[in-house]
Amino acid sequence: MTAGSGIRPSEFNASDQESVHFLPIWLLPKAPNLPPSYEQKTFPLPERRNRLRLIASANGREGSVVWHQDVSLFVGNLDPGSELEMPLAQGRHAWVQAARGVLTVNGVQLKQGDGAAINDESDLRIQASEEAEVLVFELA
Repeated sequence: MTAGSGIRPSEFNASDQESVHFLPIWLLPKAPNLPPSYEQKTFPLPERRNRLRLIASANGREGSVVWHQDVSLFVGNLDPGSELEMPLAQGRHAWVQAARGVLTVNGVQLKQGDGAAINDESDLRIQASEEAEVLVFELA
């Protein structure tokens, strides 16, 4: 979504019966005064099971949603004991968010809700000690 002007966030669980696991993500756009837009896609579990699936990018590559920033967002759903590697180009960084479960990222344990900034590394090594979901923001 590109908010444009005059939009205010209003995210909440509309149900008083069921809980929700919600992680809002806000990025400032690369350019000001973009026209408002909205895009929504579903990425089936087989596309992200034990792998990192690109879900948002600056140019919509690989069927991802478009956002107006030099950031690529990947999601992975990991089985216990699974491991993933992701190279980071020189000058690029990452933010890794443990959305569910327990992960080890480059030797550091992250529990659900934890995040880690990754700088000056050539790759990410992500291991799941239990069923887990991870978000990886690849950043300039």
